[in-house]
Amino acid sequence: MKKIILSTLFLVSLVSCKKESTKTEDSQPETDSVATTENSGPKAALAMFSPQQATELLGKKNDTLYITNFFATWCGPCVKEIPHFKNKIQELNGKPVKITFVSVDSKEDWNTKVPQFVDEQGIRNNTVLLDGQSLQGDFFAANFKKWDGGAIPFTYMRKGDKTDETLGMMSEEQLNEKINSLLK
Repeated sequence: MKKIILSTLFLVSLVSCKKESTKTEDSQPETDSVATTENSGPKAALAMFSPQQATELLGKKNDTLYITNFFATWCGPCVKEIPHFKNKIQELNGKPVKITFVSVDSKEDWNTKVPQFVDEQGIRNNTVLLDGQSLQGDFFAANFKKWDGGAIPFTYMRKGDKTDETLGMMSEEQLNEKINSLLK
């Protein structure tokens, strides 16, 4: 009986998360040329991305600079560079820049460690979940020149046809240089 109740609660929470993520996607502007800002209202559910949705995000080509940082809560270098990205989110607020953190933590941590971590870091509204274990080699080959999924952090930047890939932790100076070169 307990298993049935727990299974039902789990399914209800998944459906609720899916509905919330759909609402969030519908409210984004078509050109997506405005940076995402953090709200002080109720906490939004973390969106769960499929590999196909991640590919769509990575392939967007318009006037917006898309910065996608792949991380995990247990990755020390990932944690060290998050403040640099947070500074850029604040600095570039209102500009055509969108910074997204993609958690590749295991699914078992999606309802516990990941939400707690992103709340502590203040990046909930910029974070999506991607099951790193479901990613196959063709996902990496189709989206990246340098990254095969073997190490994180990994940062992918795209503005129009210009891209930049960085495997490993970036200093704040490196991040600033890369962003400035793509915004020119």
